[in-house]
Amino acid sequence: MTRPVLLDCDSGIDDMVAILTAVASPEVELVGVTTVGGNVGIDITTRNALDVLALAGRADIPVARGAGRPYLRSTGDRTASVHGDRGLGGITLPTSAAGPVDATALELIVETVRASAEPVTLVATGPLTNVAHLFAVHPEVASRLARLVVMGGSIGAGNRTPAAEFNIWADPEAAYRVLTEPGLPRPVLTTLVGLDVTYRTTYGPDDLRRLRSAGSVAALCADALEYYLAGYRRDHGMDAVPLHDPLAMAEVIRPGLVTAEPAYIEVDTTTGPSRGNTLVDLRGLLSRPTTEVAVDVDVPSALEFITCRLASLTIR
Repeated sequence: MTRPVLLDCDSGIDDMVAILTAVASPEVELVGVTTVGGNVGIDITTRNALDVLALAGRADIPVARGAGRPYLRSTGDRTASVHGDRGLGGITLPTSAAGPVDATALELIVETVRASAEPVTLVATGPLTNVAHLFAVHPEVASRLARLVVMGGSIGAGNRTPAAEFNIWADPEAAYRVLTEPGLPRPVLTTLVGLDVTYRTTYGPDDLRRLRSAGSVAALCADALEYYLAGYRRDHGMDAVPLHDPLAMAEVIRPGLVTAEPAYIEVDTTTGPSRGNTLVDLRGLLSRPTTEVAVDVDVPSALEFITCRLASLTIR
């Protein structure tokens, strides 16, 4: 049975790989993409989502424009990133003839979940602004999700600040509503796929060379990931590029690639240096667990899965 999946993303380099991994996977049906400002501004994230889908011959998948600013207050400059000014590194995609649907991101999520005969899985790979709006305005729809998989946060250190991972840091109030706020109806299962596992799931130079020879779409991804890799070398001293968003999508398509444990998560919404931190309580000392948090990953299987799915695509 094909499982319906919605993707809420900020359409940077690794979001592109996540989208392409989804459309190349017969196990799931990507029934919609919603966009949020994050890696780059909302106009660019929306255009990138449309162009990536068209690249794979799936311009029929609806794209809805979402929130261009944080839920409550801005954290700071969200757009200066390793994704480049246009969000996709050094590559330029043909412009899709399609445009976003008239519905907002929130409206598309609500309409899709209500209309689906099968419970929908929502994957969030950007700031959680749109998802927080769903929880605030339509909590009964959020509770009908089969699963919510969030790429964000960490048990240990962050990547945007010493305390915070970028997606959570970019809108901590939204993340608090989705991951922490008590008393809200929640999906049957919420999984946080954070830096503890994504920083282990990486492409090095040899992996990118293999990807570049694996087909036309895979080669474009390799070019974009090379740009991403240069940023990781410069800013983090890493000779490998993490597959943050593709790992979250891969876990949805093939559950079990990550090992997760029940946890309670407290998102720091203060204005101090720990703003955006995800305090992960795996022992249940603070409160009853409301999510599960990825603590381990089958790295070889995850990398092979993503590479093979990208290799199966050709430019349309």
